[in-house]
Amino acid sequence: MVLIAGEYCPGLMQPCLEWVSGGVRRCARFDESRCVGHRFLRRFCIDRFEYPNLAGVKPAVMVSWYDALRACEIEGKRLCLASEWSFACEGVQRYPYPYGQTRDRKVCNFDRPRPSPEPNFELFARPRQVGAEVARLDMRVESGLVAGCVSPFGVQDMTGNVDEWVLNEDHFEQAETEDRKPPFISGLKGGYWGPIRAACRPITTAHNEIFRFYQVGFRCCANARVDPDGVADRYTFRLKKWREKAELRPEGGPIERPPK
Repeated sequence: MVLIAGEYCPGLMQPCLEWVSGGVRRCARFDESRCVGHRFLRRFCIDRFEYPNLAGVKPAVMVSWYDALRACEIEGKRLCLASEWSFACEGVQRYPYPYGQTRDRKVCNFDRPRPSPEPNFELFARPRQVGAEVARLDMRVESGLVAGCVSPFGVQDMTGNVDEWVLNEDHFEQAETEDRKPPFISGLKGGYWGPIRAACRPITTAHNEIFRFYQVGFRCCANARVDPDGVADRYTFRLKKWREKAELRPEGGPIERPPK
């Protein structure tokens, strides 16, 4: 694992100076990042590569948030907080991309063309056919293969390759009201190999905890052995209560109750 330590700024201004033409809204070149508000000292560890955290091995996909949560726990680790993932990606330099301010499709595995034909969603509900469809769509590369796709801390493949599950802290920070529910506790960071944002700060919160897809993976985090920042511990009790409310099985997924 890689030790991540330094000043983290939750609120950043990252003006885009030039946009990529066509398709999804993507920034070709950012201005200098500016911190808005307080800075906080962070100290934790993160896997160097996407799970299974092995150089030369393609990262796992088709995993749900529950799967990722449990896999990290089995290894004595935990799923990363969204803020931990962002800091490990951007470094104390607060880069919008792990390698700097200018987008470069040659540095990381992203901006590959959309598949043709598009994914056949019906096949993902058919156990005997989903494997072939995932293989058809697959454009992953082995972890560490793209040597330049490394953050200032030395963490690799953070943008592109596969989307990565994180714990979305905003789930706990936004109170539920009559007309509004908090966002999912599950979030996705980094983007995959396609034409997407592929930056350190964005997070996708539209998918719930049981979502699986051909480009979704994860990596794990852990508290630092010496002088941990304690931030993740603040969510441990909250997560425990959430799991009880969600009625999770010990292995991670929701309990399936028979129909009444």
